[in-house]
Amino acid sequence: MDITALIIMLAIGAVAGWLAGILMKGGGFGLIGNIVVGIVGSIIGTFVGGIVSGATGLSISGLLGTLIWATIGAIILLFVIGLFKKV
Repeated sequence: MDITALIIMLAIGAVAGWLAGILMKGGGFGLIGNIVVGIVGSIIGTFVGGIVSGATGLSISGLLGTLIWATIGAIILLFVIGLFKKV
């Protein structure tokens, strides 16, 4: 992985984590927290996106698609964390 890919990955993770934080609890988690939530969410979103595209034939790709799936994955992550946090 070169430095450009790393910077893009961190930027997408930060934006996805920030968006998920706003949609799920009304605020972000700071730069590092947003990046971590976004990167883990990206992994979850890639998995979910693969299942959805395999089942429906719908495929979202490119930079915008990556951001969308990373945000969806981050929202799922925050939802699951919220379930365990309440217990």
